[in-house]
Amino acid sequence: MKVIIAGGGIGGLSLALSLHQAGIAVRVYEAVREPTSIGVGINLQPTAVRELTELGLGDELARLGLATRALSYFNKLGQLIHSEPRGLAAGYQWPQYSIHRGELHLLLMRAVRARIGDDNFRSGLRFIAFEQNQDRVSAIFRDGVSGASVVDNADVLVGADGIHSAVRRQLYPGEGEPRFARQVLWRAAADARAFLGGDTMIIAGHFHQRIIVYPMGPGSTPGCLRTNWICQTSVSDAAPPREDWNRRVAKEKVLAAFGTWRFPWLDMPAMIDRTSEVYEFPLADRDPVRAWTFERVTLIGDAAHPMQPIGSQAGTQAIIDARVLTAALLATSDPMKALQCYDAERRPVMNDITLRNRRFGPEAAMQLVEERAPAGFARIEDVISREHLERIAKSFSVAAGLDPASVNGRRSFVPRVGSPRQSMP
Repeated sequence: MKVIIAGGGIGGLSLALSLHQAGIAVRVYEAVREPTSIGVGINLQPTAVRELTELGLGDELARLGLATRALSYFNKLGQLIHSEPRGLAAGYQWPQYSIHRGELHLLLMRAVRARIGDDNFRSGLRFIAFEQNQDRVSAIFRDGVSGASVVDNADVLVGADGIHSAVRRQLYPGEGEPRFARQVLWRAAADARAFLGGDTMIIAGHFHQRIIVYPMGPGSTPGCLRTNWICQTSVSDAAPPREDWNRRVAKEKVLAAFGTWRFPWLDMPAMIDRTSEVYEFPLADRDPVRAWTFERVTLIGDAAHPMQPIGSQAGTQAIIDARVLTAALLATSDPMKALQCYDAERRPVMNDITLRNRRFGPEAAMQLVEERAPAGFARIEDVISREHLERIAKSFSVAAGLDPASVNGRRSFVPRVGSPRQSMP
């Protein structure tokens, strides 16, 4: 069996590593010619860390990332609403890591190139279209420099090419642009002094204005941690055009909205002021679809279920997609049947999580507190009960398959054995 992957992001690279581990021949096509360490932070949940550890990347993750011990929710005044243990502290057998997205991407890419060979990781080639019949699928790619077309054939084509997926666009030609939630995220990373023990992720505010801050590891400044921060706010503007996603913005724009967010343990304006580059990104997703799989073609990651970044889900679920798809391909010699089994297992769960995220996911308690106590509170129990807080958190984790019992207790998706290098003609 041979698989072509369109897209060399977290999902596509995780799938390539999984297929290689399973002894399935794979080739990856990436539109960017020279991928670099771009981006800011990402949180990998224990369920994803388990999979990457089983792929032999556990030591590298521990070196590059920071094991997150707690997630704490605060109101806009910095008053604690709820705190919950994370990773090993929550009873998982694997940590939760906060890590720089670019460094994670390069780690996966190095591993892919080392294991499947440079001939099977082809960069600078953008997916254009596919054709398929009962026996094969043909994918057409275009060289970004020469304009030449490249055609490749395989048993399966997987679209792992993100929220603007060209593979998905061929499957759903009338879908249009992503759904804009009328919020923007200003994102960056900066060196900062440790807060709340140096291993806590915080989310503060409410639906219309909030911050997410967490350390990712040692900083370049002595005594500081490399810290990811996001400022998120509602806007009345229309969605920016695709070419303006991830554009740089002036710090003054962010400070105008968050210049008073100072807590005893975190000075947000000072962190913004120390930051060299700030990027703006629209909050967007897509409506769930009736199918990801069409005969020999399927989707994973943001191409399949682009979702709002609530609950630190997107990267983690892309890795799980990769492992479940690999397991399905191992379970049968019929690739079309395997893709249908993968679709039936993953799509209903991801459609549910996508819609839950639109309702603020596990962060819904913050909005309740804002509505009930906008001027603050003396005791959180006077605003919302502990039982209600626990119920919100647990309902999301169970639905997403993130609770410790589910992660620790399930069998491995893919046998933990090495495989010889597979080649594609």
